[in-house]
Amino acid sequence: MKLIIGTRGSALALWQARHVASLIERNRPDTQVDLVTIKTTGDKILEAPLARIGEKGLFTKEIEEALLDHRVDLAVHSMKDLPTDLPQGLQLAAVLKREDPRDVFISRDGRGLERLEKGAAVGTSSLRRRAFLLSKFPGLDVVSVRGNVETRLRKIHSENLAGVILASAGITRMGFSDRITQYVESEMMIPAIGQGALGIETRMDDSAVNEAVAFLDHAESRACVDAERAFLHRMGGGCAVPMAAYAVADGDSMTVTAAVIHPDGTPAVRERLSGPVSDPSVGTRLADILIERGAASIAREVLGPDWKPGL
Repeated sequence: MKLIIGTRGSALALWQARHVASLIERNRPDTQVDLVTIKTTGDKILEAPLARIGEKGLFTKEIEEALLDHRVDLAVHSMKDLPTDLPQGLQLAAVLKREDPRDVFISRDGRGLERLEKGAAVGTSSLRRRAFLLSKFPGLDVVSVRGNVETRLRKIHSENLAGVILASAGITRMGFSDRITQYVESEMMIPAIGQGALGIETRMDDSAVNEAVAFLDHAESRACVDAERAFLHRMGGGCAVPMAAYAVADGDSMTVTAAVIHPDGTPAVRERLSGPVSDPSVGTRLADILIERGAASIAREVLGPDWKPGL
């Protein structure tokens, strides 16, 4: 059997796709897995902040089109990049065991965030990270930094930054964990929806491919990511409003912590809710609580008066 994985061309995306390919070939020795790189809209537009582009599926749309056209058999995504509404005919076939979902700070001179002086420039491509940083450290100058992991690390010096915030999982996968100055705990900066997890997207009707990747699905990681994505769906998705949700399973129960924050760091609403690990709707109920407590006002201020929760 031969399978073709569709993937972005960045070093991190290729590492992730090759990792999945090796797992499949190890589990099914009769299978050969090849990679096809596909440039997405998010890869083509490198200067504008992601929130300003305002399009869902920035890093997935072209790969999904290749799936639907049968040019590839499966796609490997960082779950934080995958919209909650998938194209008709496609499905999330597996969520791999999640790695560390936290963010990390990589400093130019070894100082942690708490020791930075007022006005210090910290780089990030994420509106969520910006909002949490400004909420905790309002004196920082948070600047937009796009590009792959290596590019962002180089910009610490080329753009005279105090440091950059990146995802722990990506830094570890790329072999840069020795550069980490500080792990930003989830109590201070709630991770992005699905951060640290890889997802496998397939065609619903391709039973052979779905059977081949079924072993990759990690039940606990899937349950947590499903609850986080349920929260995101209710909040309307997108990246123009900073929001975050992080689910932790403990036996048969699961606790989800979530927040919606104004891009300037305030106001912010934050809450947590527990429920059965088998019921992702805990994320939906948590979103409803936040909407009632002020998230709707934040969303309408940022997106306009026509904002409505997802159905």
